[in-house]
Amino acid sequence: MKSTLYTICFLLIYNLSFAGEGMWIPLLLKSLNEAEMQEMGMKLSAEDIYSINQGSLKDAIVHFGGFCTSEIISPDGLLLTNHHCGYGQIQAHSSVENNLLNTGFWAKDRQSELPNPGLTATFINEIIDVSAQALEGVTESMSVSERQSQIDKNINSISSGMELESYEDVFVRPFFNGNQYFAFITTTYTDIRLVGAPPESIGKFGADTDNWVWPRHTGDFSLFRIYAGPDNLPAEYSEDNIPFRPKHYLPISLDGVETGDFTMVFGFPGRTQEYLPSVAVEQILETSNPTKIGIREKALDIVGKYMRADEKTKIQYASKFASIANYWKKWIGESKGLERTNAVQNKKDFEKKFMSTLPKDSPYRNILGEFETLYDDIQPYAYVRDYYSELTGRNIEMMRIVGIANRLVNTYDNNGEEAYQSFKGRVIGFLEGFYKNYNSDIDKEVFAALTEMYANNVDPEFVPKKLRPTQVEGKRQSYQAKAGSIYNNTIFADEKKMMAVLDMAPAEAVEKIKSDPAFRFGKRWKKIYDGQVAEPYNEIKFQIDSLQRIYMKALMETFPDERFYPDANSTLRVTYGKVNGYEPMDAVKYEPVTYLDGVIEKYQPGDYEFDVDEKLINLYESKDYGQYADKNGKVPVCFIGTNHTTGGNSGSPAIDAEGNLIGLNFDRAWEGTMSDINYDASICRNIMVDARYILFIIDKYADAGHLIEEMTLVHPKSN
Repeated sequence: MKSTLYTICFLLIYNLSFAGEGMWIPLLLKSLNEAEMQEMGMKLSAEDIYSINQGSLKDAIVHFGGFCTSEIISPDGLLLTNHHCGYGQIQAHSSVENNLLNTGFWAKDRQSELPNPGLTATFINEIIDVSAQALEGVTESMSVSERQSQIDKNINSISSGMELESYEDVFVRPFFNGNQYFAFITTTYTDIRLVGAPPESIGKFGADTDNWVWPRHTGDFSLFRIYAGPDNLPAEYSEDNIPFRPKHYLPISLDGVETGDFTMVFGFPGRTQEYLPSVAVEQILETSNPTKIGIREKALDIVGKYMRADEKTKIQYASKFASIANYWKKWIGESKGLERTNAVQNKKDFEKKFMSTLPKDSPYRNILGEFETLYDDIQPYAYVRDYYSELTGRNIEMMRIVGIANRLVNTYDNNGEEAYQSFKGRVIGFLEGFYKNYNSDIDKEVFAALTEMYANNVDPEFVPKKLRPTQVEGKRQSYQAKAGSIYNNTIFADEKKMMAVLDMAPAEAVEKIKSDPAFRFGKRWKKIYDGQVAEPYNEIKFQIDSLQRIYMKALMETFPDERFYPDANSTLRVTYGKVNGYEPMDAVKYEPVTYLDGVIEKYQPGDYEFDVDEKLINLYESKDYGQYADKNGKVPVCFIGTNHTTGGNSGSPAIDAEGNLIGLNFDRAWEGTMSDINYDASICRNIMVDARYILFIIDKYADAGHLIEEMTLVHPKSN
């Protein structure tokens, strides 16, 4: 009897803790979520959100560039997304003479909207559960590789067997660690033009200091437009293309939000790991995060020093710096949140309850012990992998070029001159953009600092000879000198030298690359990494991933009455919650809405993070707010909610109970960034720009009222 009551109590607590949590598949809202959403205040039906028979909310949600979300807010294909999502495009259209990052950009008419080669906008037409087909022929007796081989064959068959229109594509993704599979039929548009963006003083107000922080006062938005052919279907860029006509676009509410209001965020969250065992969370907290934080902190200090000293460098490195700093700060907050909410112990408590619920003859009884063994085995390799990946793949820019050069050489050696020439064309296109924003002096200093960290902290067996401490004329050679011996003699640090080599005959160019000191160093380092780190790491990780699938299956079988949501995997999801403040620490309580008053309070003249444009100050002082002020005569800037979001949700619409746009998701509160691993409703908050602030900036600040005219503004709370 005690055991039964214990289990019932546990399940009740478990259910309550998950209320409102999760990233849910739109296709399944009717059966899993509709009732709860309506109890929380939603006035829509699941069919209003996701339908293949009529226009629905999903038809206004767009995967922006494959890395963010955006939404259509007018019948003429006007796209709203974050400023930081459009940052690369805004930067690409900028120069020292015409710095759109500083001045902002507002197209005065359709002809002035700026094209962005390579940028895409993808719609989800339909989601189909293909689990039965994907898992056909898969048996428990199969080895991991046999199982995956069978699934791969099945997925190829599913994809090739789909009846698609000429403009449609399909992809299949695993859910619940490979226990379920869904197919997504998509349409992708490629003519996407920049329409408007506020200056950084608005779109990036608070910059790195306020990143991941509440209270927030950032107008993090930008506007683009989808263009289509005369048939409204995808077409390559042409002046003859016309604005896309959507099946659905989002009306915009002028009524704003109050504590307790229902909020729904619809978008493409990137990646979460909600069902990790406690031993995995311990490794993240004690090893992985501290390692990556330390590396990026060192790199950011160096790059930031140069950016503050020179305007051209600031433009060149703005996007890269923001990208590196973003997850550096996120990992810090994630670790703090995991510690504060006692995440590891909570996982252990849950695992204890899981084990106590299992029958004595369950095949899952050894699963947690297997996890412990595997994570112990992988730890030393994971540590070196984090170091190597951060240095060569993210923070030392020249090492990326070495990697590309290695692929070019391999293409020539393995596939011949014709393949080389084809790949070279793509390489040249990439290098032109790369060198535009590259400073070899900065990169050399980063190289010296980070390789010294690597040599001092990684087991010597994984350190290339070039990076080991050496004596020159009786003195220890500095890492600045080591860096100089490479950077001063390589072709990769100089655009003209690199392009000159690529102009050579293929055989001659390949030999020149192979003899380059940076190339030889990179090859030796990669050989050590591939053979001594990546190979054993991948073998163990393969076993962990397989065990994670079994663990996920075990959880769902052990608690059959519970609703489990799948981890994020960059597919379309719905998350819902309410507007609500929170208490991040003792004696501190955060309200859920910020105002333009707070922008002025943070104002620091001349500061690159907290400067405020004179026109915005004048609008504030004159109270020239138009229809965008709240009932107290104040302009709301941002608000927070309990929606479960992650990377990829940037640019997602915040939607009210009636289906209107009320805000634009752009961040999470720092204390709750651990929601990727351990959602906790007490401190996990998503941060959104209030729709009224967006409209205020477009209309009153940018004098772009013609854009407001194509939107539909509503007052749902007056109904």
